[in-house]
Amino acid sequence: MTKVAVITGANRGLGFATARGLGRSGAKVIVGARDGARGEEAAAALRSDGLDADSLALDVSSTASIQAAVKRVEQRHGRIDILVNNAGVLPEATAGDSDRPLDLRLFRETFETNLFGAVSVTKEFLPLLRRSDSGRIVNVSSTMGS
Repeated sequence: MTKVAVITGANRGLGFATARGLGRSGAKVIVGARDGARGEEAAAALRSDGLDADSLALDVSSTASIQAAVKRVEQRHGRIDILVNNAGVLPEATAGDSDRPLDLRLFRETFETNLFGAVSVTKEFLPLLRRSDSGRIVNVSSTMGS
């Protein structure tokens, strides 16, 4: 049976590379992206490489968006086997730029996306992961985004 993988923040960068790698290993990859059009562009690029890919509008900082994404994946696939929490933000003002004062609002936005987003996505997708014989969760982090 083909593995189904959901990757958040998969329209570019490490998320896109992860989607490509999982696709090359034979998985059906679902490209999660805040911007549905960008997600579809990324999925189309993967399909043009012969991979099995679909896009999914998914804003990890929005519970409604996450729940809608779970519903769509459940309707299309019934389960997932792999969840990669890759989506993250790094607003400039939180990066320690000494020319500008730190902006607490941007720190909150960063934690909302990078930490609570991953927790929320995991919580909502967990029932679909439990339907897999070998469900896996991968959390991506970096020193810049932590």
